[in-house]
Amino acid sequence: MAALIEQGDFLAVTRRTAREAERVVPQWAEDALAACQGMDLLVAGIGGLYLGLALAEKLDLPLLQAYLVPFSPTRAFPSVLLPPSLPRLGGFLNRISHHLTRQVMWQGFRAANRIARSQVLDLHRAPFFGPYKNKRLQQLPILHAYSPAVLPKPPDWAANVHVTGYWFLDQAGDWTPPSELLDFLEQGPAPVYIGFGSMSQRDPEGTARLVVQALNEADLRAVISSGWGGLRSTDVPANVFTIDAIPHAWLFPRMKAVVHHGGAGTTAAGIRAGVPALVVPFFGDQFFWGQRIADLNVGPSPIPRKELTARRLAQALGDAVSDTTMRRRAAALGEIVRAESGVGRAVTIITEVAAY
Repeated sequence: MAALIEQGDFLAVTRRTAREAERVVPQWAEDALAACQGMDLLVAGIGGLYLGLALAEKLDLPLLQAYLVPFSPTRAFPSVLLPPSLPRLGGFLNRISHHLTRQVMWQGFRAANRIARSQVLDLHRAPFFGPYKNKRLQQLPILHAYSPAVLPKPPDWAANVHVTGYWFLDQAGDWTPPSELLDFLEQGPAPVYIGFGSMSQRDPEGTARLVVQALNEADLRAVISSGWGGLRSTDVPANVFTIDAIPHAWLFPRMKAVVHHGGAGTTAAGIRAGVPALVVPFFGDQFFWGQRIADLNVGPSPIPRKELTARRLAQALGDAVSDTTMRRRAAALGEIVRAESGVGRAVTIITEVAAY
């Protein structure tokens, strides 16, 4: 799977994930059915939409859709899950691309959905072309949990489709950073952050060497997330501090720039921090968010993982830390996002549904 993700092959990853889903979906369905007993409302996103809808049918419950990426079809931009190498033709074909992506996902998971519905939930199989016209998906609001300042609501979305703002879940206020990290931050100029989240690497040691070389070329210090296993304690140079996990809300505002894979949550945290972000996308919607950051001029152009070199990373980092316009725009966008209340907006909408 690491090779497929690093290559950014959406279709291959979908096929592999679908095969795994067929194996585990009976247990998923049993666990989910037990968890849903006594509930008044189900909420599902891309990963849980099909099983969530089946559970809603079984238990006769309303289902509210909630997405971290734009998933409702629109003419404004193509599907964020399409490979970036495909031509962008605009207009009506943009809208078709969303339906095409939905079909790729549905056809891949149709067999697993049939197993869950027949073996666990005792339901008829869903339509061949998917459940997207099911009335349960049309009745309630559809929430998109990102900032309208980052991506405005398209004009062709219906009134029940909302862009609420980001949903942040911050660490408890009593969290204390390691003293070694505080010492590192105080010993020199603000560093950059580099981390690729849950993206697995075929050659973590090679990636680590690439990153360190880029930092040396750009003459920068860095806090590096060591979750991908590339740096051992004996390899860490003096200009690098490694850490397994740390709240982004605490760390990112203290950074000069952040480098990450472009996942929706990390992208949100970087934007909120108000510092330039460089996205190194591996897969899926990461390419979309990386390009969106560049289009807003709050970060350099994204560098796909398979095209990442020490020289390209060093040059992009140099731009991120020295471009005053970019830094000013990143700070301004961060201020806007920090003033939003995405969770509050979502709660208001859901409360209105519950009251109805």
